Amino acid sequence: MAQSWEVRLSGSGGQGLILAGIILAEAGILDGQNVVQTQSYGPAARGGASKAEVIISPGDIDYPKVLACDVLLALNQESCIKYSGDLKNNSVTIVDSSLVKHIPPVAGKIYPLPITKTAREEVGRELVANVVALGALVGLTGVVSREAITNALMARVPRGTEELNAKALEVGFKMAAEARNSQKNVQQVS
Repeated sequence: MAQSWEVRLSGSGGQGLILAGIILAEAGILDGQNVVQTQSYGPAARGGASKAEVIISPGDIDYPKVLACDVLLALNQESCIKYSGDLKNNSVTIVDSSLVKHIPPVAGKIYPLPITKTAREEVGRELVANVVALGALVGLTGVVSREAITNALMARVPRGTEELNAKALEVGFKMAAEARNSQKNVQQVS
């Protein structure tokens, strides 16, 4: 039986994490899984705390919120600290090392990746850091298939931005492969 996943995408309002959560949820559906996606954000649309939670499971999902997080993506310092308290022992934490300088002790693997910097320098637009992050997350965890995340992304992006977003996703996949292969950036905490 396939694994169930509880995933939290967190950062600041305006970083596109709600959209990233919707895309990840749609990819889970394309993979034939049961999916629940919830979201919350602070009082300010931009700059306030933001999170999207996605539960992907081959079986029934009894509760719509993440209780024990398998995967945490944190694109800013505040969300890294705020949302790292309920990680499972074998969890995966992905932080944007461009914006997160202190990672609290967590159980599992920690991948500090320069997501925002890479979006700006390799893709040419910081705006697609959320898509780079999705590529890294899928590449590191296999929570959904590459085909499903690509199809879900292409169904959601504004017309005329397909090439930019496809490049951002590929850059994220590449970043994940390099992180897995080098292991130098991975911190294993138990």
